[in-house]
Amino acid sequence: MAAKAWGGRFQQPTDELVEKFTESISFDSRLAEVDIRGSQAHARMLAAVGLLSDEECRQIVDALDSIRRELADGKLPQRIELEDIHMHVESALIERLGDVGRKLHTGRSRNDQVSTDLRLFVRAQIEKIDALLEGLQLAFVERSPADLDVVVPAYTHLQRAQPVLVVHYWLAYCEKFQRDRERLQDCLKRVNISPLGSAALAGTSLPIDRHESSRLLEFCEVTANSLDTSSDRDFIVEFLAALSLIAAHLSGWAEEWILWFSTEFGFLKLPDAFTTGSSIMPQKRNPDVLELIRGKSARVMAAVPQILTLIKGLPMAYNRDLQEDKLALFDSVDTVVACLEIARPIVAGAELQTESIQSRLEEGFLDATALMEYLIKQGVPMRSAHETVGGLVALCEQKDCRLADLTLEELRAKCEQVDDDVFGVLGTKNAVAALCSYGSGGREPVQHQLKTWQERLNLS
Repeated sequence: MAAKAWGGRFQQPTDELVEKFTESISFDSRLAEVDIRGSQAHARMLAAVGLLSDEECRQIVDALDSIRRELADGKLPQRIELEDIHMHVESALIERLGDVGRKLHTGRSRNDQVSTDLRLFVRAQIEKIDALLEGLQLAFVERSPADLDVVVPAYTHLQRAQPVLVVHYWLAYCEKFQRDRERLQDCLKRVNISPLGSAALAGTSLPIDRHESSRLLEFCEVTANSLDTSSDRDFIVEFLAALSLIAAHLSGWAEEWILWFSTEFGFLKLPDAFTTGSSIMPQKRNPDVLELIRGKSARVMAAVPQILTLIKGLPMAYNRDLQEDKLALFDSVDTVVACLEIARPIVAGAELQTESIQSRLEEGFLDATALMEYLIKQGVPMRSAHETVGGLVALCEQKDCRLADLTLEELRAKCEQVDDDVFGVLGTKNAVAALCSYGSGGREPVQHQLKTWQERLNLS
């Protein structure tokens, strides 16, 4: 029973099945670094308020450094009877320091200790994922100057709609990933609050200084209610929700590039190093990496309802159910990080198939909206202009030609306000050139946004 921190009131050893069922060391060992950091800060705080001597504090901090190195080197064996990483560290500390090691847990519980570890972990992951998102934005922006003259169809309902510069697509992804970064930073406000010293659920009668341990761990403030602190996993739900939107954006990008890579679209060539072949069809180049990004996104999205379901029926304060929060958290972080790491070189290395794009660019009447807006400028009511252009498109379909191939007489037969300057907006490139509103896909607006992104990412 001595191995159990809580074993004093028990007369029988824990059943082996219970040991296996309740352990979490198999997955929470990755919290070792933050657990030791939190314990060292707690020890320094205890010394500052006189609950440890300076020498005891020094011994504890040095011993924890040694334990950190042993864990990193795999020299500290995992034992399921010690349940979790927190007890592994504390047990190793007591083996080295005896009663001095037993003093470390003064004024805290595993409840606030675990919450502290998770907040430190999430805080570090926010910083890491933000940097990866910025790297992906950089990949899109860095390739944009070379792609600035390429015009592609933009789609609604997966039907050709209007033409835009392809760089408009690249910057659209940057906007999505920027919102992801901003969500992470907003989430950080509620993550970066210290629970340490809340103890089990009611705080402590000991003269601890929670603000000091918070300062040492670089938290912005301390939690205000010990009962709430013990039960709170809102910050994990919020973080996972932010990750799920990152996954959704990565999945949407992957889906689009899978389509663009297909023979039917022929817009993109993916780097050989990021495609695979077929075991039976020798000609195949498959976008397996993008397909896996699209597939792995489901795991991240599923983590949000998993944790919401975990916490929805729990009474106030800590319940052992919360041990299960780490599995979804760790898997989501690992999945998003892996997807972001592999996305950047794909974006940087993909080649636009400009000849293939150009060969079909005039298909689909991409200039129809530009013609409608020309008529509006000529004084035609919008709905009337819409109907007129619809009739002209039907005429082109009968004649198997483009709008730009119609004669001035044919155009005027449908709308007498048409002048010979109409041909300045017909044709895909003219239609793109006509786009001028802020944030649109025309050349000047796109160049303006590209310059903004270059400045934002310190590329100008």
